Amino acid sequence: MQRDLTPTTDALKKGHCVPCEGGVDPLTNVEENNYHDATPLWLINRDGVHKLTREFEFKNFTEVVSFVNKIAEIAEAEGHHPNLNLHDYKKLSVELYTHAIGGLSTNDFILAVKIDELLN
Repeated sequence: MQRDLTPTTDALKKGHCVPCEGGVDPLTNVEENNYHDATPLWLINRDGVHKLTREFEFKNFTEVVSFVNKIAEIAEAEGHHPNLNLHDYKKLSVELYTHAIGGLSTNDFILAVKIDELLN
């Protein structure tokens, strides 16, 4: 998996997820922090398996479901799938991590930026 030491939001937007079957190490804390600079609205959860998380809130149920469907399209195109939790009828929790390596990879930050772009 390709690791950019100083990724920018634009570089991540242009990037694409690469298949990960394991056999590589997750990003280090330093690498996570560097990538996090390009995804400041996401939180890095380092309690156990490192994950990126973000909470979204919409006007109503229909809007959040529409957003979920847009995320699904991107996730399928990238071959990298987040955990999605629709709750309280208009809120969505998104959790990203690379299951095959048990932590964060470049793919997670690429997908985070692409999800953020859906709001623009």
